[in-house]
Amino acid sequence: MQLLSSSKMKQKLLIPLLITLSTVLWGQFQNPVTVTATVEESARAGEVVHVKLTAAMDDEWHIYALNDAGEGPIATSITISGDVVSRQGKIDEPVPVEKFDEGFGTVTRYHVGTTRYVIPVQLDGNIKPGVVNLSATINYQVCNISICYPPKDVTVNVPVVIELGDPRKDHINFVTASVTDSSGNIDLNAAIRQGFWPFVFLAFTMGFLALLTPCVFPMIPITISYFTQQGELKNKSPIKQASVYGFGIIGTFTVLGLILAITLGASGGIQLAANPWVNLFIGALFTYFALSLFGMYEIQLPSFLRQLAKKQERRGGYVGTFFMAITFTLTSFTCTVQFVGLLLVAASQGQWFWPALGMIIFSSAFALPFFFLALFPQYLARMPKSGGWLNSVKVVMGFLELAAAFKFFSNTDLVWNLQIFTHISVLSIWTILMFFTGMYLLGKIQLPHDSKLEVITVPRMLLSIFFLTFALYLGTGLFGRPIHGLIYSYLPPKLSEEVGLISEANGGEEQKWFTNLDEAFVEANMERKNIFLDFTGYTCTNCRWMESNIFTKDEVKKRFDKYILVRLYTDGGKNYRENQQYEIDRFGTAALPYYVLLSPEDDVLGKFPGMTRDLEVFLTFLDKGIKVK
Repeated sequence: MQLLSSSKMKQKLLIPLLITLSTVLWGQFQNPVTVTATVEESARAGEVVHVKLTAAMDDEWHIYALNDAGEGPIATSITISGDVVSRQGKIDEPVPVEKFDEGFGTVTRYHVGTTRYVIPVQLDGNIKPGVVNLSATINYQVCNISICYPPKDVTVNVPVVIELGDPRKDHINFVTASVTDSSGNIDLNAAIRQGFWPFVFLAFTMGFLALLTPCVFPMIPITISYFTQQGELKNKSPIKQASVYGFGIIGTFTVLGLILAITLGASGGIQLAANPWVNLFIGALFTYFALSLFGMYEIQLPSFLRQLAKKQERRGGYVGTFFMAITFTLTSFTCTVQFVGLLLVAASQGQWFWPALGMIIFSSAFALPFFFLALFPQYLARMPKSGGWLNSVKVVMGFLELAAAFKFFSNTDLVWNLQIFTHISVLSIWTILMFFTGMYLLGKIQLPHDSKLEVITVPRMLLSIFFLTFALYLGTGLFGRPIHGLIYSYLPPKLSEEVGLISEANGGEEQKWFTNLDEAFVEANMERKNIFLDFTGYTCTNCRWMESNIFTKDEVKKRFDKYILVRLYTDGGKNYRENQQYEIDRFGTAALPYYVLLSPEDDVLGKFPGMTRDLEVFLTFLDKGIKVK
């Protein structure tokens, strides 16, 4: 695996020396880069013009990409300035070459030969007709195979002819710089450069999109059942309880995430959430709550915690609510989306303002629906004559909590490889639990706090039909029928000793997935195939969702046949810490899942962040590695 070795560390120490040496030599050689810039069309005041900037150099030299140049080299930047410039838009940059650089010890992205950029610029609306001058400044670092010159600013004058007249409608369209590419990869530096409010909007949007991932769904019945019980208690303010829950999620998600990133690295949050002891604790906690909802006992804290709770009564007794917020945070960290992964990497590298701001805004959007989900059950519990049907709601939630508990037990099993809570055993337990739920709703099962069911209402009957049908559906999976969709993402994957995962993508047939990248490169060079690299986790629900809902499509399977398939686990198994660090060092993220296309020569052909529900977008990504040879 291409991890940073000690020899590469030594090479990186030579870079400052080479740059210092090149500073002395800079004046002795002709500048290998020639910069020109023009605006070919005339314009009117208030219109958008396109500055065409060309950086020409011999093939042995190269300059680096505009944004993500890699760790070490200086990224190129282009600025159009002048009194007549209103604002600058997204720069059209050629696709850079992406390759591992032995000198910098990392992957770099650069341009060779003649490189042309197009920079849209909106002119001020009060310009008088005539000729005005823009200043095009490019800052670049030029290197060849043996030496790099220090960064250099080159400014060229760009004359623009201004016509008389009002702005034309087809000349005022202006596209601001995008922070994402066609595959959805986020450029965090570009997002920061856009300013405070655009960054806040991006973080808020990413938080809402994260709610569509399967990771958060187990917390829905937990939240409803917990706050239903809170609503039955006197002297409890529903709004205060829901607020503590919401702000608890925001605070713990932000503070815990940043502390773990700084102390344990960018993958610290994932390490904690995937820890088998943490998953065992969460599973036991959910089981404890479920048995209480069944009426087996009333939840009581240990004596020392009860004394603490009594002291907190005057403040509203929010210890349990805050504890639930911490549990929510731990469960959500198992599937770190791309945006959070980038923030954690930035925090681990010493930044603090933008990662902290991003985490706060992201978690605020993430927590907002759960604020209302915590609020409504408390008011429902206070409705007149709510006792009978509310107890039934609590029991149904208890069954769902018990089902969720076995997901976390299976996470522990996967990391420790105990083979107790396997795919079949968890599926069997879920089938029984859903069957019991349906029978309970029909009145065939009575629990301690239930009153005798004289009449089955229509809603109760319909709900029982749903659970019994669902139990039948799960039961078919015990006899070989593949379980697809959202359900599969919560089940532990099927495992094979020889090849790792038995993917549902082939209807249960085995696919050959390498778990060692070096071995995959050997195979790729023998078969002259590119590599599909899957960063995944045993406890990653979003990863299972992709495997069940995207990898199962015929169009995807046909493309997979043209790749060498590699799966690197980052939360357990052999070399998982090396896999974690490889993803962070080379690709600058700790997100799961994360997909990369590599050539047999280890060139990056494409990157795809996280899960998607858009099949066409994923197919377009896969085609990058099929077309490029």
